[in-house]
Amino acid sequence: MEETTWKKLLKFNGSHGELVGLRIVNNILTAITLGFYYPWAKVSILKYLYSETEYMSTRFVFHGTGREVFKGFIKALLLFGSLYAFFLYAISTHKPFMSVIGFLVYFIGVFLLIPVAIHGSYRYRLSRTSWRGIHFGYRGNMKTFFSLYLKNLFLTIITLGIYSSWMHVAVHTYIRGNIRFGNIEFRYEGKGVDLFLIKLKGIIFTILTFGIYSFWYYKEVLAFEVNNTKMIQNGKVIPLKSTLTAGQIFSMIITNYLIIIFTFGIGTGIAINRALRVAFENIAFESEIDADAILQTEEDYKDATGDDLAGFLDISII
Repeated sequence: MEETTWKKLLKFNGSHGELVGLRIVNNILTAITLGFYYPWAKVSILKYLYSETEYMSTRFVFHGTGREVFKGFIKALLLFGSLYAFFLYAISTHKPFMSVIGFLVYFIGVFLLIPVAIHGSYRYRLSRTSWRGIHFGYRGNMKTFFSLYLKNLFLTIITLGIYSSWMHVAVHTYIRGNIRFGNIEFRYEGKGVDLFLIKLKGIIFTILTFGIYSFWYYKEVLAFEVNNTKMIQNGKVIPLKSTLTAGQIFSMIITNYLIIIFTFGIGTGIAINRALRVAFENIAFESEIDADAILQTEEDYKDATGDDLAGFLDISII
């Protein structure tokens, strides 16, 4: 049987100096505008990161605008502001019952916004991303995803976190199964029990080795995510594989921490570039897609509210 030759088709070309300079300018403008420049700062970073990432020698393009993100930012701010205002009002009454109600409304409200943020962020971010003029898209249904997320969250809570691995797989199976790149589909085949065993082994051995095993744990988690992702084009399945090693993760994390510490945070852009270069260039594909057979299929979507909610909740969406 012929041995598979895995191809490394992803590459990150970011320049350390360019991202460091861009972050400094963004921080200054955000500070002197009392935060109002944040949407434009966010878009400038995304445009940089996407444009420096290439697949099969062609770079990605992010089409989002500061105006779109600003509109979403205002909506997200109003949502969070309303929850927080009620919480402050409840506390200001100095009544224990109202204080508890205020806390519960705020706490539950934030939890209910998480699936809304994830769904909306994927819709916006993917719709505004293209490669060779073909746009990505996310076809998930908000009601379906909301129900799926809350059901799995409930099971995770009542099992004291044990079910979290199954929740992760259920959520990502739905999300990736609804991602499209033109007429290319994606599929996620992870199993909750496999992720649970990886986490269990990671916790046990990390404790026994005083943290040394954590780098192998990170490697296995990343490999689980990549190796269980497939691309499908016209019935042809293209598997992905992670080639990342524990040694590469150790070198990347330790060096990045030192860069950030000794530059007093200014070198964070260098750390980001290094991390993306290591991550992307260690994703291998069994074969190439047929670029000439990709058809434009996805609708335009410009509402960035979900993406801004994800920012408020510190949820990372690639």
